[in-house]
Amino acid sequence: MPHPPVYLDYHSTTPVDPRVMEAMLPFFTEVFGNPASANHPWGWRAQEAVERARRDVAALIGASAREIVFTSGATESNNLSIAGVASRAEAGRRQVVVSAIEHKSVLERAHGLQAQGWRVTMAPVAADGIVDLDALRRLVTPETTLVAVMAANNEIGVIQPLEAIGPIARAAGALFLVDAAQAAGKVPIDVGRMQVDLLSLTGHKMYGPKGCGALYIRKGASIDPLIVGGGQERGLRSGTLNVPGIVGLGRACAVAAAEMAAEGARLAALRDRLLAGLRARLDGVVVNGSLASRLPNNLHVSFLGVDGASLLIGIGDIAVSSGSACQTASETPSHVLSAILGEDRVPSASIRFGLGRFTTAEEVDYAVEKFAAVVSHLRGASPTPVVVTSYEDHRRA
Repeated sequence: MPHPPVYLDYHSTTPVDPRVMEAMLPFFTEVFGNPASANHPWGWRAQEAVERARRDVAALIGASAREIVFTSGATESNNLSIAGVASRAEAGRRQVVVSAIEHKSVLERAHGLQAQGWRVTMAPVAADGIVDLDALRRLVTPETTLVAVMAANNEIGVIQPLEAIGPIARAAGALFLVDAAQAAGKVPIDVGRMQVDLLSLTGHKMYGPKGCGALYIRKGASIDPLIVGGGQERGLRSGTLNVPGIVGLGRACAVAAAEMAAEGARLAALRDRLLAGLRARLDGVVVNGSLASRLPNNLHVSFLGVDGASLLIGIGDIAVSSGSACQTASETPSHVLSAILGEDRVPSASIRFGLGRFTTAEEVDYAVEKFAAVVSHLRGASPTPVVVTSYEDHRRA
Protein backbone atom coordinates (compact mmCIF):
# COMPACT_ATOMS: atom_id res chain seq x y z
CA MET A 1 0.00 0.00 0.00
CA PRO A 2 1.25 3.53 -0.74
CA HIS A 3 2.40 5.60 2.19
CA PRO A 4 -0.15 8.25 3.23
CA PRO A 5 0.84 11.86 2.48
CA VAL A 6 3.07 13.51 5.08
CA TYR A 7 2.51 17.11 6.19
CA LEU A 8 5.76 18.94 6.99
CA ASP A 9 4.61 22.49 6.26
CA TYR A 10 3.61 23.64 9.74
CA HIS A 11 5.17 27.07 9.16
CA SER A 12 2.56 27.69 6.49
CA THR A 13 -0.36 26.77 8.70
CA THR A 14 -1.32 24.31 11.41
CA PRO A 15 -4.38 22.15 11.99
CA VAL A 16 -6.68 23.33 14.73
CA ASP A 17 -5.92 21.44 17.93
CA PRO A 18 -8.98 19.42 19.08
CA ARG A 19 -8.84 21.22 22.43
CA VAL A 20 -9.05 24.54 20.63
CA MET A 21 -11.96 23.38 18.50
CA GLU A 22 -13.79 22.16 21.59
CA ALA A 23 -13.44 25.58 23.19
CA MET A 24 -14.67 27.36 20.07
CA LEU A 25 -17.75 25.31 19.22
CA PRO A 26 -20.24 26.77 21.74
CA PHE A 27 -19.58 30.28 20.42
CA PHE A 28 -20.95 29.45 16.98
CA THR A 29 -24.43 28.44 18.17
CA GLU A 30 -25.05 28.55 21.93
CA VAL A 31 -23.09 31.62 23.04
CA PHE A 32 -23.60 33.64 19.88
CA GLY A 33 -23.97 37.11 21.36
CA ASN A 34 -22.15 40.25 20.29
CA PRO A 35 -19.63 41.33 22.95
CA ALA A 36 -20.71 44.92 22.35
CA SER A 37 -24.27 44.09 23.49
CA ALA A 38 -23.94 45.24 27.08
CA ASN A 39 -27.57 44.98 28.14
CA HIS A 40 -28.28 41.23 28.09
CA PRO A 41 -26.67 37.88 29.07
CA TRP A 42 -25.79 36.84 25.50
CA GLY A 43 -23.53 39.84 25.16
CA TRP A 44 -22.15 39.50 28.67
CA ARG A 45 -21.10 35.86 28.14
CA ALA A 46 -19.45 36.69 24.83
CA GLN A 47 -17.60 39.60 26.41
CA GLU A 48 -16.43 37.42 29.29
CA ALA A 49 -15.04 34.88 26.83
CA VAL A 50 -13.23 37.59 24.88
CA GLU A 51 -11.61 38.98 28.02
CA ARG A 52 -10.57 35.53 29.16
CA ALA A 53 -8.89 34.98 25.80
CA ARG A 54 -7.25 38.39 26.04
CA ARG A 55 -5.66 37.35 29.33
CA ASP A 56 -4.42 34.08 27.84
CA VAL A 57 -2.82 35.84 24.87
CA ALA A 58 -1.19 38.38 27.16
CA ALA A 59 0.16 35.68 29.47
CA LEU A 60 1.93 33.93 26.59
CA ILE A 61 4.12 36.97 25.89
CA GLY A 62 4.42 38.52 29.34
CA ALA A 63 2.01 41.39 28.70
CA SER A 64 -1.08 42.70 30.47
CA ALA A 65 -4.51 42.02 29.02
CA ARG A 66 -5.11 45.74 28.51
CA GLU A 67 -2.21 45.78 26.02
CA ILE A 68 -3.78 43.22 23.64
CA VAL A 69 -5.85 44.24 20.60
CA PHE A 70 -7.52 41.52 18.53
CA THR A 71 -7.07 41.60 14.75
CA SER A 72 -7.54 39.26 11.79
CA GLY A 73 -3.93 38.04 11.99
CA ALA A 74 -0.28 39.04 11.99
CA THR A 75 -0.43 40.70 8.56
CA GLU A 76 -3.08 43.13 9.75
CA SER A 77 -1.23 43.64 13.03
CA ASN A 78 1.98 44.52 11.19
CA ASN A 79 0.17 46.92 8.88
CA LEU A 80 -1.65 48.54 11.78
CA SER A 81 1.62 48.96 13.66
CA ILE A 82 3.61 50.57 10.86
CA ALA A 83 0.86 52.81 9.49
CA GLY A 84 -0.39 53.66 12.97
CA VAL A 85 3.04 54.67 14.23
CA ALA A 86 3.88 56.63 11.07
CA SER A 87 0.71 58.69 11.28
CA ARG A 88 1.74 59.96 14.72
CA ALA A 89 5.43 60.46 14.06
CA GLU A 90 7.11 63.71 14.97
CA ALA A 91 8.25 65.92 12.11
CA GLY A 92 11.92 65.15 12.68
CA ARG A 93 11.43 61.40 12.83
CA ARG A 94 10.86 60.18 9.29
CA GLN A 95 12.96 57.02 9.19
CA VAL A 96 11.98 53.36 9.59
CA VAL A 97 14.62 50.65 10.04
CA VAL A 98 13.65 47.09 9.11
CA SER A 99 15.71 43.94 8.85
CA ALA A 100 16.42 42.68 5.35
CA ILE A 101 14.59 39.40 6.01
CA GLU A 102 11.27 40.66 7.34
CA HIS A 103 7.94 39.22 6.20
CA LYS A 104 6.46 40.99 3.19
CA SER A 105 3.66 42.45 5.34
CA VAL A 106 6.37 44.51 7.06
CA LEU A 107 8.59 45.20 4.06
CA GLU A 108 5.83 46.29 1.68
CA ARG A 109 4.06 48.48 4.23
CA ALA A 110 7.35 50.10 5.22
CA HIS A 111 8.36 50.74 1.62
CA GLY A 112 4.93 52.25 1.02
CA LEU A 113 5.96 55.06 3.36
CA GLN A 114 8.64 56.14 0.90
CA ALA A 115 5.99 57.71 -1.32
CA GLN A 116 5.14 59.92 1.66
CA GLY A 117 8.71 61.12 2.02
CA TRP A 118 9.93 58.58 4.55
CA ARG A 119 13.38 57.01 4.55
CA VAL A 120 13.30 53.23 4.82
CA THR A 121 16.62 51.66 5.83
CA MET A 122 17.37 47.94 5.56
CA ALA A 123 19.37 46.46 8.42
CA PRO A 124 21.71 43.75 7.09
CA VAL A 125 21.90 40.22 8.40
CA ALA A 126 24.99 38.05 8.69
CA ALA A 127 25.50 34.75 6.87
CA ASP A 128 23.83 32.95 9.77
CA GLY A 129 20.64 34.97 9.28
CA ILE A 130 21.03 37.04 12.45
CA VAL A 131 20.77 40.82 12.32
CA ASP A 132 24.13 42.59 12.40
CA LEU A 133 23.85 44.42 15.73
CA ASP A 134 26.78 46.75 15.07
CA ALA A 135 25.23 47.84 11.79
CA LEU A 136 21.85 48.27 13.48
CA ARG A 137 23.35 50.56 16.10
CA ARG A 138 24.74 52.78 13.36
CA LEU A 139 21.48 52.87 11.44
CA VAL A 140 19.14 53.70 14.32
CA THR A 141 19.32 57.43 15.06
CA PRO A 142 17.21 60.15 16.70
CA GLU A 143 15.43 60.41 13.33
CA THR A 144 14.17 56.81 13.60
CA THR A 145 10.52 56.32 14.50
CA LEU A 146 10.27 52.55 14.24
CA VAL A 147 12.60 49.54 14.25
CA ALA A 148 11.11 46.27 12.93
CA VAL A 149 12.86 42.94 13.49
CA MET A 150 10.95 39.64 13.52
CA ALA A 151 11.31 37.21 16.41
CA ALA A 152 11.96 34.21 14.15
CA ASN A 153 12.19 34.12 10.39
CA ASN A 154 9.31 32.48 8.55
CA GLU A 155 11.65 30.77 6.05
CA ILE A 156 14.92 29.80 7.70
CA GLY A 157 13.57 29.75 11.27
CA VAL A 158 16.46 31.77 12.73
CA ILE A 159 15.67 33.43 16.06
CA GLN A 160 16.77 37.05 16.47
CA PRO A 161 18.42 38.46 19.65
CA LEU A 162 15.44 40.59 20.67
CA GLU A 163 16.87 41.37 24.11
CA ALA A 164 19.82 43.08 22.40
CA ILE A 165 17.72 44.87 19.77
CA GLY A 166 15.07 46.34 22.05
CA PRO A 167 17.53 48.55 23.98
CA ILE A 168 19.00 49.86 20.71
CA ALA A 169 15.60 51.11 19.59
CA ARG A 170 14.64 52.50 22.99
CA ALA A 171 17.93 54.37 23.42
CA ALA A 172 17.11 56.31 20.25
CA GLY A 173 13.49 56.93 21.28
CA ALA A 174 12.17 54.65 18.52
CA LEU A 175 9.42 52.07 18.91
CA PHE A 176 10.33 48.40 18.46
CA LEU A 177 7.99 46.20 16.38
CA VAL A 178 8.37 42.41 16.52
CA ASP A 179 6.60 40.07 14.11
CA ALA A 180 6.17 36.97 16.28
CA ALA A 181 3.87 35.00 13.97
CA GLN A 182 6.28 32.05 13.80
CA ALA A 183 7.80 32.36 17.27
CA ALA A 184 4.78 32.85 19.54
CA GLY A 185 3.96 29.58 21.26
CA LYS A 186 7.19 27.96 20.03
CA VAL A 187 9.82 29.80 22.08
CA PRO A 188 9.53 31.99 25.19
CA ILE A 189 8.77 35.67 24.64
CA ASP A 190 8.76 38.36 27.32
CA VAL A 191 7.89 41.76 25.87
CA GLY A 192 8.98 43.59 29.01
CA ARG A 193 12.41 42.05 29.26
CA MET A 194 12.93 42.40 25.51
CA GLN A 195 11.76 46.05 25.53
CA VAL A 196 9.23 45.39 22.77
CA ASP A 197 6.66 48.08 22.05
CA LEU A 198 4.54 46.33 19.40
CA LEU A 199 4.22 42.60 18.70
CA SER A 200 2.09 40.72 16.19
CA LEU A 201 0.92 37.12 16.34
CA THR A 202 -1.65 34.91 14.67
CA GLY A 203 -3.76 31.92 15.63
CA HIS A 204 -3.26 29.62 12.68
CA LYS A 205 0.49 29.27 13.24
CA MET A 206 -0.09 27.80 16.72
CA TYR A 207 -2.96 25.34 16.20
CA GLY A 208 -5.66 27.97 16.44
CA PRO A 209 -8.12 29.21 13.81
CA LYS A 210 -7.31 31.17 10.67
CA GLY A 211 -8.49 34.76 10.49
CA CYS A 212 -7.76 35.72 14.09
CA GLY A 213 -4.65 37.30 15.57
CA ALA A 214 -3.55 39.94 17.99
CA LEU A 215 -1.36 42.99 18.37
CA TYR A 216 0.41 43.81 21.60
CA ILE A 217 0.73 47.57 22.13
CA ARG A 218 2.84 48.53 25.12
CA LYS A 219 1.08 50.80 27.56
CA GLY A 220 2.16 54.33 26.68
CA ALA A 221 2.84 53.57 23.01
CA SER A 222 0.52 55.50 20.75
CA ILE A 223 -0.73 54.54 17.28
CA ASP A 224 -3.63 55.51 15.04
CA PRO A 225 -6.19 52.93 13.84
CA LEU A 226 -6.48 51.58 10.30
CA ILE A 227 -10.14 50.52 10.66
CA VAL A 228 -12.68 52.89 12.20
CA GLY A 229 -16.41 52.90 12.54
CA GLY A 230 -17.47 51.13 15.70
CA GLY A 231 -15.00 51.89 18.44
CA GLN A 232 -14.28 48.26 19.33
CA GLU A 233 -10.90 47.35 20.85
CA ARG A 234 -10.60 50.78 22.48
CA GLY A 235 -11.05 52.40 19.07
CA LEU A 236 -7.93 50.77 17.65
CA ARG A 237 -9.69 48.12 15.56
CA SER A 238 -13.36 48.71 14.85
CA GLY A 239 -15.69 45.93 13.76
CA THR A 240 -17.74 43.22 15.45
CA LEU A 241 -15.38 40.87 17.21
CA ASN A 242 -14.81 37.35 15.88
CA VAL A 243 -15.73 35.68 19.16
CA PRO A 244 -15.21 32.02 18.14
CA GLY A 245 -11.85 32.91 16.60
CA ILE A 246 -10.78 34.93 19.62
CA VAL A 247 -11.78 32.11 21.97
CA GLY A 248 -9.78 29.70 19.82
CA LEU A 249 -6.76 31.99 19.78
CA GLY A 250 -6.88 32.31 23.56
CA ARG A 251 -7.14 28.57 24.06
CA ALA A 252 -4.28 27.97 21.60
CA CYS A 253 -2.09 30.39 23.55
CA ALA A 254 -2.95 28.70 26.85
CA VAL A 255 -2.10 25.24 25.47
CA ALA A 256 1.15 26.54 23.97
CA ALA A 257 2.18 28.19 27.23
CA ALA A 258 1.62 24.96 29.17
CA GLU A 259 3.28 22.61 26.68
CA MET A 260 5.93 24.77 24.97
CA ALA A 261 8.99 23.35 26.72
CA ALA A 262 8.11 19.69 26.23
CA GLU A 263 6.86 20.19 22.69
CA GLY A 264 9.93 22.18 21.73
CA ALA A 265 12.26 19.47 22.99
CA ARG A 266 10.35 16.75 21.10
CA LEU A 267 10.33 18.73 17.85
CA ALA A 268 14.01 19.67 18.12
CA ALA A 269 14.85 15.98 18.49
CA LEU A 270 12.76 15.14 15.41
CA ARG A 271 14.37 18.02 13.49
CA ASP A 272 17.83 16.73 14.38
CA ARG A 273 16.76 13.22 13.36
CA LEU A 274 15.64 14.57 10.00
CA LEU A 275 18.90 16.42 9.37
CA ALA A 276 21.07 13.51 10.51
CA GLY A 277 19.12 11.14 8.28
CA LEU A 278 19.47 13.36 5.23
CA ARG A 279 23.18 13.87 5.78
CA ALA A 280 23.74 10.16 6.33
CA ARG A 281 22.18 9.40 2.96
CA LEU A 282 23.28 12.41 0.91
CA ASP A 283 26.20 14.76 0.32
CA GLY A 284 25.53 18.41 -0.44
CA VAL A 285 22.82 18.97 2.19
CA VAL A 286 23.47 22.49 3.44
CA VAL A 287 21.61 24.13 6.31
CA ASN A 288 20.66 27.73 5.61
CA GLY A 289 21.06 30.03 8.59
CA SER A 290 22.14 29.33 12.16
CA LEU A 291 21.31 25.86 13.40
CA ALA A 292 21.93 26.85 17.02
CA SER A 293 19.63 29.90 17.08
CA ARG A 294 16.61 28.36 15.37
CA LEU A 295 13.01 27.42 16.01
CA PRO A 296 12.88 23.83 17.28
CA ASN A 297 10.49 22.77 14.52
CA ASN A 298 12.38 24.31 11.58
CA LEU A 299 14.87 22.85 9.14
CA HIS A 300 15.78 24.79 6.01
CA VAL A 301 18.24 23.10 3.70
CA SER A 302 19.53 23.33 0.16
CA PHE A 303 20.12 20.17 -1.88
CA LEU A 304 22.99 21.18 -4.13
CA GLY A 305 23.27 19.92 -7.67
CA VAL A 306 19.50 19.43 -7.99
CA ASP A 307 16.81 21.31 -9.90
CA GLY A 308 14.21 22.63 -7.46
CA ALA A 309 11.16 22.10 -9.66
CA SER A 310 12.16 18.51 -10.40
CA LEU A 311 12.68 17.84 -6.71
CA LEU A 312 9.22 19.09 -5.80
CA ILE A 313 7.63 16.91 -8.46
CA GLY A 314 9.54 13.90 -7.21
CA ILE A 315 8.57 14.22 -3.55
CA GLY A 316 4.95 15.03 -4.35
CA ASP A 317 3.36 13.21 -1.38
CA ILE A 318 5.32 15.20 1.22
CA ALA A 319 4.05 18.70 1.96
CA VAL A 320 6.98 21.09 2.32
CA SER A 321 7.58 24.67 1.25
CA SER A 322 9.59 25.77 -1.74
CA GLY A 323 8.68 29.42 -1.24
CA SER A 324 11.91 29.86 0.65
CA ALA A 325 13.81 29.42 -2.59
CA CYS A 326 11.54 31.17 -5.05
CA GLN A 327 8.72 33.61 -4.43
CA THR A 328 5.27 32.33 -5.33
CA ALA A 329 4.40 33.08 -8.97
CA SER A 330 7.79 34.74 -9.39
CA GLU A 331 11.19 33.77 -10.74
CA THR A 332 13.03 36.02 -8.31
CA PRO A 333 15.01 34.30 -5.52
CA SER A 334 13.82 34.42 -1.94
CA HIS A 335 14.76 37.75 -0.39
CA VAL A 336 15.75 35.88 2.77
CA LEU A 337 18.20 33.55 1.06
CA SER A 338 19.45 36.42 -1.09
CA ALA A 339 20.23 38.38 2.09
CA ILE A 340 22.30 35.60 3.67
CA LEU A 341 23.86 34.01 0.58
CA GLY A 342 23.88 36.72 -2.08
CA GLU A 343 21.27 37.00 -4.80
CA ASP A 344 23.34 35.10 -7.35
CA ARG A 345 24.12 32.29 -4.88
CA VAL A 346 20.63 31.04 -4.06
CA PRO A 347 20.37 27.31 -4.87
CA SER A 348 17.46 26.09 -6.94
CA ALA A 349 16.47 23.30 -4.55
CA SER A 350 16.01 24.93 -1.15
CA ILE A 351 13.37 23.35 1.07
CA ARG A 352 11.74 24.45 4.30
CA PHE A 353 10.70 21.57 6.53
CA GLY A 354 8.19 22.61 9.17
CA LEU A 355 7.57 19.99 11.84
CA GLY A 356 4.62 20.23 14.19
CA ARG A 357 2.56 18.97 17.09
CA PHE A 358 1.29 15.94 15.19
CA THR A 359 4.51 15.00 13.37
CA THR A 360 5.78 11.50 14.14
CA ALA A 361 9.20 9.88 13.98
CA GLU A 362 7.86 7.49 11.35
CA GLU A 363 6.89 10.42 9.14
CA VAL A 364 10.35 11.95 9.54
CA ASP A 365 11.99 8.68 8.57
CA TYR A 366 9.75 8.38 5.53
CA ALA A 367 10.70 11.92 4.48
CA VAL A 368 14.39 11.05 4.78
CA GLU A 369 14.01 7.97 2.59
CA LYS A 370 11.90 9.77 0.01
CA PHE A 371 14.17 12.80 -0.30
CA ALA A 372 17.28 10.62 -0.39
CA ALA A 373 15.87 8.53 -3.19
CA VAL A 374 14.63 11.46 -5.27
CA VAL A 375 17.75 13.59 -4.84
CA SER A 376 20.02 10.65 -5.66
CA HIS A 377 18.00 9.92 -8.78
CA LEU A 378 18.09 13.55 -9.93
CA ARG A 379 21.82 13.83 -9.32
CA GLY A 380 22.39 10.64 -11.25
CA ALA A 381 20.53 12.16 -14.18
CA SER A 382 22.55 15.37 -14.00
CA PRO A 383 25.63 15.62 -16.25
CA THR A 384 27.51 17.74 -13.71
CA PRO A 385 26.57 16.75 -10.14
CA VAL A 386 27.70 19.11 -7.39
CA VAL A 387 28.96 17.68 -4.12
CA VAL A 388 29.39 20.24 -1.34
CA THR A 389 29.37 19.30 2.30
CA SER A 390 29.82 22.50 4.31
CA TYR A 391 28.10 25.83 4.67
CA GLU A 392 31.25 27.77 3.80
CA ASP A 393 31.74 25.64 0.68
CA HIS A 394 28.16 26.47 -0.20
CA ARG A 395 28.87 30.20 -0.02
CA ARG A 396 32.01 29.83 -2.13
CA ALA A 397 30.43 27.52 -4.74
